[in-house]
Amino acid sequence: MTGNQAPGTGSTRDAVVDRYSGLARTALAGGAIADGDPDASADGCFGAAAYPDAGGAPEAAVRASLGCGNPVAVASLNPGETVLDLGSGGGLDVLLSARRVGPAGTAYGLDASPDMLALARANAAAAGVTNAVFLHGHIEDIPLPDEHVDVVISNCVICLSADKPRVLAEAFRVLRPGGRLGISDVIAGDGTGSAQPAESQQWAGCVSLTQPQYRDLLLTAGFTTISITSTHQAGPGLHSAIIQAAKPAARHT
Repeated sequence: MTGNQAPGTGSTRDAVVDRYSGLARTALAGGAIADGDPDASADGCFGAAAYPDAGGAPEAAVRASLGCGNPVAVASLNPGETVLDLGSGGGLDVLLSARRVGPAGTAYGLDASPDMLALARANAAAAGVTNAVFLHGHIEDIPLPDEHVDVVISNCVICLSADKPRVLAEAFRVLRPGGRLGISDVIAGDGTGSAQPAESQQWAGCVSLTQPQYRDLLLTAGFTTISITSTHQAGPGLHSAIIQAAKPAARHT
């Protein structure tokens, strides 16, 4: 464990990578994959069901979606922008982002699982997308320079991290001044927080924050204009949410 890791970060990372690598191998072999509560995934809010219009993305990429929402739908991407997806999995959000930013833009996907990266790259090749770049690494240590991207998105991944303050600080670091954060994540009801009962943690292994806790971490990282909107129930005491924030624009002297 390095000095900037929270207690348990390494073991949590390993467990998450192992679980999602197994799912990726199943998908690469042509099998169906699912994570969390299958009833929730069927209600139109989670996984592939959150994408009624997948913009021509390969069916394999849509089937491999394991998220709790559709961050691309709320990220307001513009042609020519650079976007980063934290925990890109099978690559669906990266492919959709790449089409929105167009050939003058770039969509990065960051994932810790080599198997997920292989799946994402295969899906990108099948879609004929050439402005998608998939990186191996951890969301707590983003392998990109400071102020490199215009938008950071993520789909139900930050809740899996044992060091959420570090993730949000890293997202802030790589955003350009005036950059935007638009993510879907799982949050806990007030009074539950990280001490939620075991049954509340079973949805994809999340250890989720309450809205006030999430807002406090975003403020501490430096974000402004924060909006957290609960959407659908994800499990006992848990809801998916749309979380938006901005990095302040550079001041002119």
